[in-house]
Amino acid sequence: MSICRLAMPKATTCGIASIPYKFIYTMLSTNPSQKSVLATGNLRKVHHIALNVSDMQASRHFYGTILGLRELRGDEIPATLLELVTSGKVANFVTPDGTVLDLFGTPDLTPPDPNPDRSFTRAYHLAFDIEPQLFEQAVEVLRQNQIAIAHGPVTRPTGRGVYFYDPDGFMVEIRCDPEIHSPES
Repeated sequence: MSICRLAMPKATTCGIASIPYKFIYTMLSTNPSQKSVLATGNLRKVHHIALNVSDMQASRHFYGTILGLRELRGDEIPATLLELVTSGKVANFVTPDGTVLDLFGTPDLTPPDPNPDRSFTRAYHLAFDIEPQLFEQAVEVLRQNQIAIAHGPVTRPTGRGVYFYDPDGFMVEIRCDPEIHSPES
């Protein structure tokens, strides 16, 4: 059963964006006999991540040149986005694990709070993994490109991380697993 049918049983179309999130969540969580769930493993992977960006050129430079993600070109561009990419409204990048990062140009985009230290979306940050031996090099690349570091580098039991902002104030992290030192013989 769809969310539309659960939240609005007499609706012929679903204007889900106009329904308060708390209403939908309450409807779904208070009627357990009508809920269905996806089985573990049904969701195979993250297909893509889409970010709205105010300055397409600055964001393309940031994700492509500074962070080294490969921009999709030519036949690699999904047919469904070809017209938007050709017109310069969308850019697609791919991470080494195959996840696609879509940048959607939104020139009038302004965050609710101009201070990026205050989270202004429900998404907290985008994290990229790097080999431990390349972590310090990544931090140096950020410094050389005058990317302000918001927090870190930090060392935790789970590894190391450094947090910084993209050109639109969205927090990005570069992190690595802890280095494993083999015992000396």
